[in-house]
Amino acid sequence: MTESETGRVVEFAIGGMTCAACSARLEKVLNRQAGMQANVNLAAERARVRLSAAADEAAVVAAVAKAGFTAAVVDAQTREREKAAKLLLYRSEIRRFWISVALTLPLVGQMFFMFGEHGHMNELPRWFQLALATPVQFWIGWRFYDGGFKSLRGGGANMDVLVALGTSMAWGFSTVVTLFGLDQHVYFEGGAAVITLVLLGKLLEARAKARTSEAIESLIRLQPKTARVERDGQWIDMPVEALMPGDVFLVRPGESVPVDGELIDGESSVNEAMLTGESMPVGKRAGDKVFAATANGQGAMRCRATGVGEHTLLAGIIRMVGEAQGSKAPVQRLADRISAIFVPTVCVIALATFVGWWWYAGDFAEALVNAVAVLVIACPCALGLATPTAIMVGTGQGARAGILVKNAEALERAEKITVLALDKTGTLTCGTPQVTDVVTYGLSREEALGLAAALEENSEHPLARAIVAAAGIPTVNRKKAANFKSLPGQGVDGEVDGRVLRLGSPTWLGMADDPAVTGLQQAGKTVVVLVEGETRRALFAIADALRPTSRAAVERLRERGIRVVMLTGDNAATAAAIAAEAGIAEFRAGILPGDKAAAINELKSGGALVAMVGDGINDAPALAAADVSFAIGAGSDAAVEAADLTLIRSDLMGVVDAIALSAATLGKIRQNLFFAFIYNVAGIPLAALGWLNPVVAGAAMAMSSVSVVSNSLLLKRWRPGS
Repeated sequence: MTESETGRVVEFAIGGMTCAACSARLEKVLNRQAGMQANVNLAAERARVRLSAAADEAAVVAAVAKAGFTAAVVDAQTREREKAAKLLLYRSEIRRFWISVALTLPLVGQMFFMFGEHGHMNELPRWFQLALATPVQFWIGWRFYDGGFKSLRGGGANMDVLVALGTSMAWGFSTVVTLFGLDQHVYFEGGAAVITLVLLGKLLEARAKARTSEAIESLIRLQPKTARVERDGQWIDMPVEALMPGDVFLVRPGESVPVDGELIDGESSVNEAMLTGESMPVGKRAGDKVFAATANGQGAMRCRATGVGEHTLLAGIIRMVGEAQGSKAPVQRLADRISAIFVPTVCVIALATFVGWWWYAGDFAEALVNAVAVLVIACPCALGLATPTAIMVGTGQGARAGILVKNAEALERAEKITVLALDKTGTLTCGTPQVTDVVTYGLSREEALGLAAALEENSEHPLARAIVAAAGIPTVNRKKAANFKSLPGQGVDGEVDGRVLRLGSPTWLGMADDPAVTGLQQAGKTVVVLVEGETRRALFAIADALRPTSRAAVERLRERGIRVVMLTGDNAATAAAIAAEAGIAEFRAGILPGDKAAAINELKSGGALVAMVGDGINDAPALAAADVSFAIGAGSDAAVEAADLTLIRSDLMGVVDAIALSAATLGKIRQNLFFAFIYNVAGIPLAALGWLNPVVAGAAMAMSSVSVVSNSLLLKRWRPGS
């Protein structure tokens, strides 16, 4: 359950939907209720309902029940209950299917012995055929009658109506012929075979649909069940649910981190592949963040909990993936509109087929068979599964690669981006100053960095931190500075091993006009000078360095025909240097935070579909203004909240991967819709013309749903970088 500006959004597990007509009708019913705005997903069997003050959860459950379905509010235990219930139902359906096969095989098998001059002599006794077909029709096939009745009672018609109507016509005609001894062919095998094949299709579809939600299932399985927590100086094992923010917990080598936290003591490397998709472990030391379900490497870590329960990054990922899988892409609107009128239209076509053939051929039996074939081939299941199954698999694959999609609409639009606006700091660059160049005079590089680090050891200035980090010397091994003095805005001085040193700005040290200094400054870098006495010893150039993958990412974006524009508040010289290094031809410098949204709107004014990538609070307005927005995961909560897609890995290549994922997912959706439409567009006329036997129609209808879901599952082959 989430909060929004216009009301609460509550997720419900829906039971009893069998096809696209079901989900379309239920969505229509809920949206007619006061205070409800619903989105129903057939593949996920979920309804997300925005409730105003005029409605509550009980009203939703009542409205769903009146429409012929069941509803239950989704909570932490819902998924486990559903899995258990679906497993029992699946096993029951498997048993019923094999019973149906055993009863149907003799009916279908006799057809192979009925060809030839005396074929009718090999026909099973009709009373025996009636005895075999009746339990298939009314016991095995009861689900179609029950589903059809509920659908009609709710004011609509679904696939169950088609199957029940078609097979009942075949069974009823054959029963009359049998009971009255009429000289007509019977079609017991047709109705029984259709029910058996449809049941087989449903089983295969259920199995395939279960695989579409594997991404969420695998994420949930990653959550540790217990944590080793410090209580009164003792370490005790506790359920993860019992942890509170501020609790201190221990993660031993090889264990998973139980909740989000901050490292207090210890050093280790942590495998964060389940969050970022990156296989290389990340080094952790005091002050670094750790995340739930990531795997600790070789060192023990003592951490303080900062996010527990629903407030961990993993829980947020699971929630966001679930919301994206339950949302609808605009491309699905066509399928929804067709599904709403599909079943009544098919019934009219079947009636016209029956009347037309009876009038044309004068054969009641032939007219009936052709009408039954029309009803059976026209199942709209594939149409309803075409989009949501692809969205479910695509968003799941994205989550595994560190790409979180907020909604399906954003995933669809990402493929169509024509302009991509980039923030510089933290997006193109690493976001923290780093030493990029060391120029020495009479010292080795290591010696110069060691002396500078000794002077800067106790400073919190970002430039000082960059020098200390570049030196890479453990705290215990660093030289100590004596007679240390800091001059704000200028630099520091002191003695290291008896050497009198000063470290600071070129202006303070009289080197503002030095060619080496000005050359580095023209490249957009900040220069710090190390002087011993009156002799210069080293120049340190410090800059917010370009991320290693940024240039390659920009190149791949340009290969896709996307115009890349950098937006930054930095001066023109620094912006030009970074843009050139990244391979970006167009940039806008000196843009104030409040003006970034205006820049986005200006880029959109030409009709372009504009995307924005950012990481800071100041990027949130621009992210909201863009047609598609990407937030770097290491950025601020405001940026992540405003964005359509979140890249957990702080890497611009994630944008390229997200666009590629969008293209792959939309490609599957288009293929699925083609499969769904082609089955019906080609199948219904063939059946109406008498060229399609009901048994063949039943097999084709079953395979249409299976082919659509199986095609969506091919998205599991997608990998970042593809």
